[in-house]
Amino acid sequence: MAAVTRETDRLRERMDDHLDRLLEREAAKLAFLGDDLDVIRDVLLGFVRAGGKRLRPSFVYWGHRAAGGSPDDEAVLAAGCAVELMHACALILDDVMDEAATRRGRTTAHLVLAGHHRSRDWLGDPGRFGESTATLFGVLAYTWADAALLGCGDELPAALEVFNRLRSEVVGGQYLDLVHAARRGGDVEEAGRISTYKSGKYTVERPLHLGHAVAGGHPRLRAVLSAYALPLGEAFQLRDDVLGVFGDPATTGKPVGADLLQGKHTWLTAVARERAGEYGAVLLDDVADDEGVEAARALIVATGALEAAEERITDLVTRAVAALDAGGVPAEAVDGLADLADLATRRSA
Repeated sequence: MAAVTRETDRLRERMDDHLDRLLEREAAKLAFLGDDLDVIRDVLLGFVRAGGKRLRPSFVYWGHRAAGGSPDDEAVLAAGCAVELMHACALILDDVMDEAATRRGRTTAHLVLAGHHRSRDWLGDPGRFGESTATLFGVLAYTWADAALLGCGDELPAALEVFNRLRSEVVGGQYLDLVHAARRGGDVEEAGRISTYKSGKYTVERPLHLGHAVAGGHPRLRAVLSAYALPLGEAFQLRDDVLGVFGDPATTGKPVGADLLQGKHTWLTAVARERAGEYGAVLLDDVADDEGVEAARALIVATGALEAAEERITDLVTRAVAALDAGGVPAEAVDGLADLADLATRRSA
């Protein structure tokens, strides 16, 4: 397993190098912006370069290896960069929709851009400017994702089909998230559907399918990858839900109880709501300050929802890794995917 971890670490270095060259190439095409290009470099390029663990590109890579792809194939790096840029787009737009103040321990893009407007004493509302320009930067990252995908060579049509499905699903999942937060309430089944499409498929299954497509993998193997990915995607989102309520802000980079304050509809809150009845529903629907966050956290623990989430994560990871025993996956890819399952669900940020 140590060898697999080293390979994953080397992948991140290669991915960062490929991504850096792509960003510079695409940014150079905006030279007509003059000095204003510096803002894009500082905000968008800085955000992408300071990205997290490159988890999604890692799933692209190991999906590629599972399908028999070479570790030296540059096309898989191009596909990984496409997913990472799409992820940057999703995060920037998510922060605008959530009116979030921090991301990865840094001020969110729309607030940085609002400050840029304010410091220059420009006309108009700084907040509106920040949200508008951050949205444009998100769209730019989305556009550059297509530019990255062009490096997939002969398998571009198959890769594009998977990538477009990934994008459609994450948009649909985000829409469901907004709708259910506005409606309030909802059961465990609804929470699961939201997490599957907003995060699970987009984090695990489709990146694996993208790597598989770039390698020209056999259709039967794609089914094996899905059997691994679907429970793991759910486990990943459950860990995210737990961190959104109980995570350390110094590690997660987000305020304490941010998901509770935003009324996020998650499996964790749905279980607490069902077990606590009307009282729990009222408490969870009216979280407005730190005191409300603490009361909601206490309720989640008291109802056993937190314990249930941890047990479910363990069960889902076990099911995911066991699915790789179906055959057809090379041993080194089995080890890599098992390592990723642990990384994706035992994280603290």
